Amino acid sequence: MSVVSISMPEELLDRIDQFADDHGYTGRSEVLREAGRNLLGEFEDERLEDRDLMGVITVLFDYETTTVEEKMMHLRHKHEEIVASNFHSHVGGHHCMELFVLEGSLEQISTFVGKIRATKDTLTIDYSVLPVDDFGPLADIN
Repeated sequence: MSVVSISMPEELLDRIDQFADDHGYTGRSEVLREAGRNLLGEFEDERLEDRDLMGVITVLFDYETTTVEEKMMHLRHKHEEIVASNFHSHVGGHHCMELFVLEGSLEQISTFVGKIRATKDTLTIDYSVLPVDDFGPLADIN
């Protein structure tokens, strides 16, 4: 097994260590291996391939200390072919929430999510993806 070195904020490392202790992991390496496998498997669901999909992505960030909002605007414009809707809202004292509704292929949506995840200074990123033909009154016709 290879040994790698990564950088992360001390607070995140403390949370990983506490999670490992609380859930019976042998250590942080085991937690990070499982997290990596889960992350890589998120968009490998064969049920989603070759289908029209809808994705909802929520991004939370601190507007006083970052340029995340500007980066989100650039992503929205760069990927306008899949961004069906975008909503921005202030949350709490100094946070903003950016909500994206996407329509596209698995590859398009996973690329968009990857770019958001790579954006420095985001606090949380949450998303869901589902086939467009999997809901509504027409879903039972087949």
